[in-house]
Amino acid sequence: MDESWLAEIAERLVRVEGIVGVCLGGSRAKGTHHADSDFDLGLYYRPPLDTAALRALAAELTGEATEVTEPGGWGPWVDGGGWLTVGGRRVDWIYRDVDRVGRIWRECRAGRFEVGVQAGHPLGVYSHAYVGELAVGRILADPEGELHRLQQETRAYPEPLREALVGNARWEVPFTLSVARKGAVRGDAFYVAGCLFRAVGLLVQARHADAGVWVFNEKGAVAGVDELPTANDDFAARAHSLFAALGTTPDTLTAALDEAEQWAADVIAGLTG
Repeated sequence: MDESWLAEIAERLVRVEGIVGVCLGGSRAKGTHHADSDFDLGLYYRPPLDTAALRALAAELTGEATEVTEPGGWGPWVDGGGWLTVGGRRVDWIYRDVDRVGRIWRECRAGRFEVGVQAGHPLGVYSHAYVGELAVGRILADPEGELHRLQQETRAYPEPLREALVGNARWEVPFTLSVARKGAVRGDAFYVAGCLFRAVGLLVQARHADAGVWVFNEKGAVAGVDELPTANDDFAARAHSLFAALGTTPDTLTAALDEAEQWAADVIAGLTG
């Protein structure tokens, strides 16, 4: 598909004060997109960012006034941006503070990560998602070569981060499932489901890390485990079946946790970290 229109938008974006570069991310960068998938453009910036110029450009591209936020307008991690429709195509502008990405990359190489609360991310935003976005993204505009240099560094998954995520799953998953039993005996399906969701999310992170593959968020991440080079255990089918079997009584909740603990033990035993 001709994407010259996308390159043109990127070139116009980097003329805005504060924009360092533009990178195509999401499913279209990974090649897992559908015909109607959004075009996610990461706008890597360094303050001050001329949001007035961005709003003017958005209005020109869409033919109407379009909301474009200030940095932080969508929360502490998604940061901000705008949702545009350009020529019938959905194009999302998503801010990324390039210096923050660089700091997080240094943390990753030291085996440190954090998880931030963010609307739309029930498991939380794992800080290394910032690095993964750039590592697998397609750079569309980068006048000073800054994004290309950082991307080259991030191509290789850092061993300290792998060890940290695998090690975290080894202790926190059994702990989370054990405390879920306190809710199961009371028929507290809400609490049990929340614990189970977190346990599966931790295993998703660990399996991707163990394979040296960046994962960005919860959407599609469970199914993504089955696409890893190390996949051989029907991870997604077994994970989804746990939620289908929860029920709302102490007996069904306890049975689901019994199954979850055995499955989690099998997954953890297969990790190499």
